[in-house]
Amino acid sequence: MNITDQQFSALIDIGSNSMRLVIYEKEKTGRFREVENVKEVARLSNHLDEDRNLTDEGIAILLATLANFSDILAIYPYQHFLCTATATIRQANNREDLIQLVKAKLDLDMIILSEEEEAYFGYLAVVNSTAIEEGITVDIGGGSTEVTYFKDRKLVHSHSFSFGTLSLKTLYQGDCSEAENAAKVRAFVMQEFNSIPWLVERHLPLIGIGGSARNLAQIDQNEKSYPMAGLHQYEMELSDIERILTQLKASPLKKREKIEGLSKDRADIIIPAVETFATLYDTVKANQFILSQKGLRDGLNYQLLLINQQPPYFPNVLEESLHELVIRYDMDMKQISHVLFLTRKIFNQLVGKQVKGLSHSDWFHLAQASYVFNLGAYIDAEASAQYTFFLLANKTIDGLLNKDKLKVALIASYKNRVTYKQFVKPFKSWLTKQERNKLQLLGSLLKFTYSLDATKRQIIKNVDLTIKQKKIHCILYYEKNPSAERYQVEKQKKHLEKELNKTIVLHFNEI
Repeated sequence: MNITDQQFSALIDIGSNSMRLVIYEKEKTGRFREVENVKEVARLSNHLDEDRNLTDEGIAILLATLANFSDILAIYPYQHFLCTATATIRQANNREDLIQLVKAKLDLDMIILSEEEEAYFGYLAVVNSTAIEEGITVDIGGGSTEVTYFKDRKLVHSHSFSFGTLSLKTLYQGDCSEAENAAKVRAFVMQEFNSIPWLVERHLPLIGIGGSARNLAQIDQNEKSYPMAGLHQYEMELSDIERILTQLKASPLKKREKIEGLSKDRADIIIPAVETFATLYDTVKANQFILSQKGLRDGLNYQLLLINQQPPYFPNVLEESLHELVIRYDMDMKQISHVLFLTRKIFNQLVGKQVKGLSHSDWFHLAQASYVFNLGAYIDAEASAQYTFFLLANKTIDGLLNKDKLKVALIASYKNRVTYKQFVKPFKSWLTKQERNKLQLLGSLLKFTYSLDATKRQIIKNVDLTIKQKKIHCILYYEKNPSAERYQVEKQKKHLEKELNKTIVLHFNEI
């Protein structure tokens, strides 16, 4: 496809620590896919003078970086463009001069986000990419830290603190140890956080946004040899944060720069950031720390995507994410809906008879897997199970935490017991034996129900079960010739029979 036939949007994010240019392509799903991400560690926060003006050196860095970004921008025929600036430019007394200078030199309209806007877009990113209904978000940048509290997905409170990783670093004293300096940071941010009553003892998830939170999660994943790719919605406990903080404080800068998962350009400012996360976790009395890979820039994109929608968030994040997968991998929504109906009919009857400990709560994972069953066939029909599991286990699915994503991947990729055991092996510690057995049963059930629509004609219209001690009589009501479906279901029922430990007798009744 020619680049001129594609739809692009572009965003420049002028932060206190770094500046980024991100180019997005609008896909057939309607979402924006990142195609270019250029980062410059500008550290503009270090170039504010005593009068809070951006110095000549800082201005030169700003203009040179923006000029470089403009050269890259020229390649893309973008339809939407934003150039936004946050804390350092916002705090600069010569900010109006900077706006005019950027316009005169580069013909870019630099928009300075207010403290409220910066916090809002971080919140908007979280509620549009997770299923969390109530929580506290924190985004620590170089020159400011934004926190929000949302409930029922609605923003209730927000606040912007005038400290960030770079300004916290100025609290350090040269004759103090790393641990002593970190203690100064903790005392300072603790006092700041306690001054905001709605932050104290909320007993909610703490959702970390931005580069420092991302580096913290990456370090934890590397130390644990985490078997799943992707960072979005990664969960940590306070003990994980404190363990990493202890390690960082004990490591001199040169050694810190080599820690797996930690960006070299962030090694000198990571300790104040992690100290801030640990202190806020304690202030909130959080029940977990969750990383959101989606932040300020994504919030701006969601505003563009949902410009005509009120409230400005997806009604159901998980459904939206699954629908995106259906479109991307050319799944047949008509077939999915029909199989979902047949699966629910069989599932409810099995639950009603208390077969194999199935309960109504198991429907959540089975229903999500119904949308993406066998999606790996899009890549290779012969290796469909392997591709299905790999894609689902390692791709971000907004609204699904990683353990739930694993469960959906295991059900949707079910082929037989052998491949199931191969897929589940690296994750055995994540699941109890009872959970593993149940997921195997749900996978075989979904494989069975998909065989009822083998020709994608929806000719099996309904299903009833008569469940006896050793047999299940499965009555299938059909219209038109069901020979292909009959062949497939006879072939596939053995997997479900093994898991149920019952013989399935098929009865085809014409309607």
